Amino acid sequence: MKVFRGFKHPGVAPACALTIGNFDGVHRGHQAMLALLKSEAQHRGVPSCVMTFEPHPRDYFAGATGKADLAPARIATLRDKLTELERCGVEQCIVLPFNAAFASQSPQAFIQDVLVDGLGVRYVLVGDDFRFGARRAGDYAMLDEAGARHGFDVARMNSYEVHGLRVSSSAVRDALDEGRMDGAARLLGRPYSISGHVVHGRKLGRDLGFRTLNLRFAHWKPAASGIFAVRVLGLGDRALPGVANLGVRPSLDPADVNGGRVLLETFCLEWPDSLGPDGGYGKIICVELLHKLHDELKYDSLDALKAGIAKDCDDARAFFARLHGQTHRQTSRDRI
Repeated sequence: MKVFRGFKHPGVAPACALTIGNFDGVHRGHQAMLALLKSEAQHRGVPSCVMTFEPHPRDYFAGATGKADLAPARIATLRDKLTELERCGVEQCIVLPFNAAFASQSPQAFIQDVLVDGLGVRYVLVGDDFRFGARRAGDYAMLDEAGARHGFDVARMNSYEVHGLRVSSSAVRDALDEGRMDGAARLLGRPYSISGHVVHGRKLGRDLGFRTLNLRFAHWKPAASGIFAVRVLGLGDRALPGVANLGVRPSLDPADVNGGRVLLETFCLEWPDSLGPDGGYGKIICVELLHKLHDELKYDSLDALKAGIAKDCDDARAFFARLHGQTHRQTSRDRI
């Protein structure tokens, strides 16, 4: 998949089939939309294209108005969003900076400057609640009328439901906030995961006997937080069980080496000897958050923190033992 920061780039295709949205999480509703987009693009002989935004528009307005509560919790990093879009077969992605100039652009200017002149759209697919342009003045009817004038098709996709539940980024955020990881996985069509480069931290974990793999979560407000039983991919030919803390680490100094940023700190319950003690640094790993153990806790001492981590490890091992037992029973039934 080709990724462009903006549409005024010589490598951008001269024509495309396009869908527009934030695509936070790339959940099953998004996946259904992208499958339709891919099909329509193939029929027209043009590449499929997604236009998305960074930052999220609501992040921008939260900052512009000084109202932090307007910012939505972020499900996925930009890296993970792009990875999932590529997995869905998207051929081109335009990442637009959502700023004051873009926010003030009229719907008519967006259609002419971006869709027609910038991307040469042949087909535009939007969701049933799609709005665009300054003050959200543009809607499906306006886009459809413009398509008739400019020669591109416009389609609208209704909400996608699973077991009667509308699949949306908000529903995924609610499941993650409540620690319902199975529910989030059903909405996403896969376990909730975070990926990135392993970065250096304070090295406190190794002093406590629990060496961690640290990933930065770029947004200040992750949709999930707490302590989780996890599975780590990217450190060998098999997934490694582990326990992870996603959050701001309330037991540590907020002025630590990571500047108080949100981190995903993962301790592998099994560590490949071939990696050596520092073999994880710089690697790109993916951490699947399978089961929430509890919210972040503030410990009064390092000894209490060490004991708390040890208990989390025991609880994670118990979770994986139950999971293995369920898988074994299912496999036995399948054989019968």
